[in-house]
Amino acid sequence: MSKSSFDFLINQDPPVGDGAQNAERENWTSKREYLLSAIGYAVGLGNVWRFPYLAYKNGGGAFLIPYFVMLVVAGIPLFFLESAFGQFCSQGPINVWRAFHQIKITLFHIYIFHTNYCLCILSEIFSHGFLLCCFCWCQMCPCVSLQKCFWSYLFLVSCNISGVLVVNWTQENTTCPSSSMQSPSEQYWDHVALQRSSGLDETGPVVWHLALCLLLSSIIVAAALIRGIKSSGKVVYFTATFPYVLIVILLIRGVTLEGARDGIEFYIGSQSNLTKLTEAQVWKDAATQTFYSLSIGWGGVTTLASYNNFHNNMFKDAFLITLTNAGTSVFAGFAIFSILGHMAHVYEIPVGEVVKEGFGLAFIAYPDALSKLPISPLWSVLFFFMLLTVGLDSQFGGIEVITTCLIDAFPEVFKSKRALLTIATCSILYLLGLPCVTQAGIYWVTLIDQFVASWVLLIVALLEVIGISYIYGANRFVKDIEMMIGQKSFGFWLWWRMCWFFITPCLILVILIWSVITFQSPIYGTVKYPMWGLVLGWCMIIFVVMWIFGIAVYKLFRAKGTPWQRVKALCRPSEEWHPYLDVHRGERYSEERCRHKEKPVRKRETNVNVITSSW
Repeated sequence: MSKSSFDFLINQDPPVGDGAQNAERENWTSKREYLLSAIGYAVGLGNVWRFPYLAYKNGGGAFLIPYFVMLVVAGIPLFFLESAFGQFCSQGPINVWRAFHQIKITLFHIYIFHTNYCLCILSEIFSHGFLLCCFCWCQMCPCVSLQKCFWSYLFLVSCNISGVLVVNWTQENTTCPSSSMQSPSEQYWDHVALQRSSGLDETGPVVWHLALCLLLSSIIVAAALIRGIKSSGKVVYFTATFPYVLIVILLIRGVTLEGARDGIEFYIGSQSNLTKLTEAQVWKDAATQTFYSLSIGWGGVTTLASYNNFHNNMFKDAFLITLTNAGTSVFAGFAIFSILGHMAHVYEIPVGEVVKEGFGLAFIAYPDALSKLPISPLWSVLFFFMLLTVGLDSQFGGIEVITTCLIDAFPEVFKSKRALLTIATCSILYLLGLPCVTQAGIYWVTLIDQFVASWVLLIVALLEVIGISYIYGANRFVKDIEMMIGQKSFGFWLWWRMCWFFITPCLILVILIWSVITFQSPIYGTVKYPMWGLVLGWCMIIFVVMWIFGIAVYKLFRAKGTPWQRVKALCRPSEEWHPYLDVHRGERYSEERCRHKEKPVRKRETNVNVITSSW
């Protein structure tokens, strides 16, 4: 793409009137910083390890059909909705939902769970990548080969854990009674990196190197966000772009290896299975992957958009960011499966037998494949550095959500203390993450992923689109958007109204119902969770979601008037809902008009601080 074409895509639309810049709350220094931050936030670890596996599992190239259909009917409409909502009022996700103090509490709990979960994964990336590469480099000398260094350390550690330490050994003649059923990469992941216990019941001590890596991750994130978007906007020039350089390097290396074609054929090729399109599970996987990969419902999209100029064309941005995210998922899959194909060729087994899901693909199968390459430490460094930069970008958005929420809610307390607030937030999250770096930590991470990061996300996304479309009013929301990007034709808005009113909420509801019907207890490998662990998972969902309904009922009973008057009072936008700067409010949100609209509410003494409603 030429420079002029790229500038056309990213340049801000000309601001209208005075005060286009929000000096009080800050704006992005440039449009590039926003786009790179949003792309970095959306493109996460799921793009690298979850999408390729789902494509392989659900028919290869055939999976692209439901994936892009779901992107068009759900992903882009929700991303556009969240971006427009945040940009219109220039507030973070907590203040956007002033109507619901119960939504505030729910969202804040989600952010805590999500950022804590992501920080723990980052610590595992740090630990696994550093230890694997360090031990491979440790004895680089003419008399000791790299491969022997890695295998010797791995063998001794894994056997020592089982109580059998073998001193005299060779790579060709190794016996470890307890590890015969595991591949060397699995032994390393379980016994060295994680020091995994037998189950959730056996917590074990904190794994010191994981705790140190968690601390390092927290320090890096705090340093990058110490000045808010002013500092993170500069960091993303590297963290959002360098992963693509690494993916290209790994792809070029992968396609030059023997067996690479077999891997790509299994991923997206002639072995695509179109009959999979008749299975409901395939469409469910496509929809959930769309939501998770775009990070919809976490609050990051709204937060990042809230720092845009008021007249920024977020419609164009939504397409650019979502399509870049989808393209990254497909592109990364080629780099992953080309090298897995080579691994299958070396072992002389089908590609399907070396492919693993989730953590197994990123931490076991792919590193195992890299260990078969010449100069294997170099490729391991590149791969784990790619995972690290991708994970850090997503984490920047997660921490920014929390700090933005607190600063918007209590500006007089935190606005001048952003650096201290950022450090305190990362410190608290570090302490909360310590249970996830114990010997049972991987079971806690999986539990949070299976319950909070899936069920709660879908519930919040459903309530979000219902609240804006049916309670606040999609037609009113369209007028708000037109205040930012100019008036559009009825035909232009027809598709978006269809999605927001019907297609997207129905799709999410179907996914929720289908997930309940097909629910299976989570497992990690072959380890099943105890009953109390499953109960705890459901309790986490209830704890996060109960504020929505519980406080909604409480506020309904506290309101004055007949039941219908109470509902109307809770559903009426207040005078606090308007663009942040006076110059952008126009006639629709002028102070006189808002006061005139609110008189009936004040006569009933409802005194409800609302933007949209309580559902």
